[in-house]
Amino acid sequence: MDLAALRLSLELAALTTVALVVLGLPLAQALAASRFRWKFLVEAAVSLPLVLPPTVLGFYFLFALGPRSLLGRALEAATGQRLAFSFGGLLLASIVYSLPFAVQPFVAALSSVDSRLVEVSYCLGRSRLSTFLRVSLPLSWNGILAGAILAFAHTLGEFGVVLMVGGNIAGRTRTLSIALFDEVEALEYGAANRTAALLLAVSFLVLAVVYALQRRVFPGRPGPGAAAPGPR
Repeated sequence: MDLAALRLSLELAALTTVALVVLGLPLAQALAASRFRWKFLVEAAVSLPLVLPPTVLGFYFLFALGPRSLLGRALEAATGQRLAFSFGGLLLASIVYSLPFAVQPFVAALSSVDSRLVEVSYCLGRSRLSTFLRVSLPLSWNGILAGAILAFAHTLGEFGVVLMVGGNIAGRTRTLSIALFDEVEALEYGAANRTAALLLAVSFLVLAVVYALQRRVFPGRPGPGAAAPGPR
């Protein structure tokens, strides 16, 4: 197994998850509490990576971060390096690509908080931030943790966006999914099997944890495959 690719994948997934928690929680709280008429447009934009081919998203990121674009030149002037085919560009693309995998569980968890408790907090003079930290966050931490874990695992298995934005630079942008592709191309099936088995085990473990946490957040929700109640 390519240990350098494993280390880089874990670092990318960890930093992406931290960024999604910091950026995604305020966005999720706004979506959960907002009654804005055009909120569905924001929800559609957040969920776009779920249906957009990763190569399309990667192409636009590569175009936006390249030296010929205004944004790319501005970022290069500010940071002193090009973000295209770099770990920084890879991190930025991963945050956007994994955004719905974190925000959607966050929104579901925050929406499940009893609104009467929130209103009581407001009546006691608490600010929105204080109410979020003292009421909403403690009551929805299971769902938030599930979203963070799901985002971590999703980032760990990225391929299309990683390949388009970061390329295949050993030690800088070569992740486990890219290493697996290279191992298969080189007919190194033993190494490929170890890499694939690791990704498979992580994916299964993450889904098991997410489903367990969701059952604690929504105890009345039927499990997968449960039969719908018949007519009375």
